[in-house]
Amino acid sequence: MIDIKDFSFFENQNNFDFKGFLIKTGSYWKWFVLGLIVCLTIAHQVNIRKQKIYSLETTLALKEQDNPLFTSNTSLTFNWGGTSDQVQNVATTLKSRSHNELVVDKLQFYIDYLQDKEYFTQDVYGSTPFVVDIDKSKNQIYQIPIGIKFLSPTVYEIKIKLNGSSVPVVNYAQNTKNTTAVAGSTIVKSYRIGQQVSLPFLNWKLNLKEFPENYTGKEYIVAFNSFNDVVSKYKNVKVIIDEKAGSIIKLSLEGTNKARIVDYLNETVNTLIKRQLDSKNLFAENTIKFIDTTLANMEQDLKKANNDLKEFSRNKNIAEIEKEGSSFQLQIKELDMLKDEVDRKINYYNNLSNYLRSSTDYSKLPAPSIAGIEDPNIMSNVKKIIELSIRRSEMVYTVKSDMMYGNIDNEISSVKRVLLENINTAKAAVQFEANQVQRKIDLAENQISKLPEDKQEYVKIMRKYDLSNGIYETYLQKRSEAEIVKAANLSDIQFIDPAKDIGGGLIGPRTSVNYVIAIFLGLIIPLMIVFLIFFINSSIQNTDDISSMTQIPLIGVVGMNHADSNLAVFEKPKSAMSESFRAIRSSLQFLYKKQNVSGTKTLMLTSSVSGEGKTFCSVNIATVFALSEKKTIIVGLDLRKPKIFDDFKVKNDLGVVNYLIGQKSLDEVIHTTKIPYLDVLTSGPIPPNPSELIMGESMTEMMDELKKRYDYIILDTPPVGLVTDAVELSQFADVTLYITRQNFTKKEMINLLNNRVKRDELSNVSIVLNGYQNKAKYGAGYGYGYGYGYGAYSNGYHEEDKPKPILMKWYDKFFKK
Repeated sequence: MIDIKDFSFFENQNNFDFKGFLIKTGSYWKWFVLGLIVCLTIAHQVNIRKQKIYSLETTLALKEQDNPLFTSNTSLTFNWGGTSDQVQNVATTLKSRSHNELVVDKLQFYIDYLQDKEYFTQDVYGSTPFVVDIDKSKNQIYQIPIGIKFLSPTVYEIKIKLNGSSVPVVNYAQNTKNTTAVAGSTIVKSYRIGQQVSLPFLNWKLNLKEFPENYTGKEYIVAFNSFNDVVSKYKNVKVIIDEKAGSIIKLSLEGTNKARIVDYLNETVNTLIKRQLDSKNLFAENTIKFIDTTLANMEQDLKKANNDLKEFSRNKNIAEIEKEGSSFQLQIKELDMLKDEVDRKINYYNNLSNYLRSSTDYSKLPAPSIAGIEDPNIMSNVKKIIELSIRRSEMVYTVKSDMMYGNIDNEISSVKRVLLENINTAKAAVQFEANQVQRKIDLAENQISKLPEDKQEYVKIMRKYDLSNGIYETYLQKRSEAEIVKAANLSDIQFIDPAKDIGGGLIGPRTSVNYVIAIFLGLIIPLMIVFLIFFINSSIQNTDDISSMTQIPLIGVVGMNHADSNLAVFEKPKSAMSESFRAIRSSLQFLYKKQNVSGTKTLMLTSSVSGEGKTFCSVNIATVFALSEKKTIIVGLDLRKPKIFDDFKVKNDLGVVNYLIGQKSLDEVIHTTKIPYLDVLTSGPIPPNPSELIMGESMTEMMDELKKRYDYIILDTPPVGLVTDAVELSQFADVTLYITRQNFTKKEMINLLNNRVKRDELSNVSIVLNGYQNKAKYGAGYGYGYGYGYGAYSNGYHEEDKPKPILMKWYDKFFKK
C-alpha cells in the first residue's frame, strides 16, 4: 500500500509550470513557422508596394554685406538690418504661404508627371522626355488624370476618362475652380508635339526636352492639382537653425522624387535671395522716387528763373551790372543755399512727424540723408521702423497669433515714440540754426537795398536762379548716389551648399524595421496563443503535470494509437507502443514481487471519465501477458457501457451479468480469442442494478474460480470519477492502474484520486499516461514509454507507427462504417 501522508502541497495548482509551458510551446513549432511565413510575407508585400522616400537638404548663411562704396562722407546710407535680427525672419519667411506661392508658381509644381508601375503610381518629375506648357489664363482639368501615350516621335495621344456630364477645372491665373460641361465618357485625341491643345478643359502645348531618350510607345500621366493644396504641402519644409553657428540655416525636404526636391530647395533659396535684395533696395527706391518728384518741380522753377534772367539782360550792360553786384551775389547765394538746406531739414521733420502720426505703413519712408540729415538717432530709428513695417506685412501670410501681432505692433509703437522725440529735439536745433541764417540774410539784403535799382533787380534775379540751380544740382547728386547704392547692394543670404542629387538620401520605407516587426509578430502572436491555451487548458499535458500533483507513481507512458484496431500490441508487436506496454508489464511484475503476490495476479484498470483509453490499455496489457505464454483473461466489468467485446469480434449477449445472476456457468460466458493464451469475459447485457451485482457473493465466487484457471486477471472497470463500481471492485485487485490521457484528463481528477487513496478507497494505485504525443521532439516513435523509440536509432528494432492522413481518417469515419 502506498502511504501518502500529505497531498495538500500537490493540490496547489496556482504555481506557474515554466517547463510545461516550454514543452507546450515547442509542441506548436509549426504555428511559429506558419506565423513567421505569414508575417514576413505580409511585410514583403507591404515593402514592395511602398515608394521610396528621400530626404535632401541645402545650407545657406546670413551675413550682413557692407557696401564698399559707403564711407563716412557718403551722403546716403542704407542698411537692411543685422544678422541676428534676420535669422528668425528668414526662417519664418521660408515657411510662409506668400513665399511658397512664388516658388510653386515659378516651378509649376501644381502639375504632376506620373507613370504607372507594378504596385503604385510613381512621380517621374524630371525624368519625363517632355514638359507641358500651360496657358494659365485658361481652364485646365482638375483632379482627373490625363493619360499620355507617344504614338510616334512626333505624335502623342491623350486619354481622359470622364464621369458625368461635367468636369472640374482650375484657372491658375485667377486661382479659381469651376466646372465645365463635357460630352462623352472617354475622350481620346491625338496631337502633334508642340501643337496647341485648346479644349474647354485643357489648354497646353506638349514640348519635348532637349535630348529626350527613346519615348515612342511609352505612357505617362499628367494631373493638375489645387494650387493652394500644393503650397500648403511645401510649407512643411524643415528649417533648422544651427545652434553653434546662429547665422547658418539648413533646409531639408522629404519626398518620393529627388529631382523635385532639389529644384524646390534651390528655387526657394533663390526666391528668398531676390526678395531679400528687393527689400534691401526698397530704401533706395523710395529715396529715388522722392528725388524724382522734387526734381520735376525744381525744373519749372529753374526754367522760370532762366527766362527772367534772359528778359532782364536784354538791352542792358550785364558786365557792368555783374561787376558791381558780384560781391553781394556770392554772399547771398551762400546764405540762400544754407537757408534752403535748413528749410529742407525742417520740412523733412514736419513731413516725417505728420506721416508717423497719420499712417500705419512705414515701409515707403525716404532716407533722411536726402534732406541733409545726418543725425544717427534719426537715421537708425527710420531704418528700424521701415524694417519692422516690412516684417509685419510678411507676417500676414504666416502668423495667425494675435499675440505675435501685438508684440511687433508694440515694438513699432515704441520706435515711433522714440523717433518723434528725436524729431522734436533735432527740429529745435535746426530751427535755431534757421534763425541764425535768416538774420544773416536780412543783413545782406539790407546792404543790397542800398544799390541802384537795376543792380538790385539783377541781384534778385540771379539770387533766384542760383538757388534753383544749386538745389537742382544737389538733388541730382543725391539721386546718383542712391542709384549707386542700389546697384551695389548685395544680398545677405548666400548659398553654402546647394541641393544636389549625389545618390543616397534614402530614409524610407524602413524595410528592415518592417521585417524585424514581422519576425516579432510572427513569434509573439503564436506565443500568446500558446500562452492562452496553456492557461485555459486545465488538462494534463505531460508527466511533470502528474508528478507535481501527486506522489502516486507513474509506471508507464503510452503513445497515441494511430491504428483502427485497439489490438496494437498483437498487430504490431515490434512497434514502439508495444514496447511501452512491455515496460508497464515489467513495472507490474516488480510491484507484484514487492507485495509478495504469488499465484494468480489480478490487475484492475480504471480512470476518471470515459474516453481516457482504459479499455485500450486493458486489452494491450493483457496481450503482452498472453504473448509471454501466461494464461490471461480480460473481464469486462463496465456493466453500464460495455465495449470490450467489439475489439475481439465476439458477441455480448452472454457475459459477467449472466453468471452473476446464475443464468449461465463460467465456461458458457468465457470467449476464446485469436490471441494465444488470452480469453475474454464480456460484461453481457446491461443490468438495471450493476452496483448490486458487483457487491454480491457471486462476484467473489467468480473471482475465485478465475484465479484457479488463469495466471493473470485483467479487470476492465467503469471510471471511478463517474460511478463507485471500481471502488467496490478494488478489493479483488492486487494492483490498480489509473489511466490518464494527455489533453483529456483534467488536473482536478488527480486531486480526486489523491482523496480516494487517502481514504483507502483505492489501494496499490499506479498511474499510466495514455495518448502521449511529444510534439516538440523529432524522430519517428520518440516519446513512447521510457526511452523506447530513439528516432533513427530504432530502425530495424521497431515498426513505424505513423498516423493516417486526415483525408484517410475522414474516409474511414464516414464510408467504412
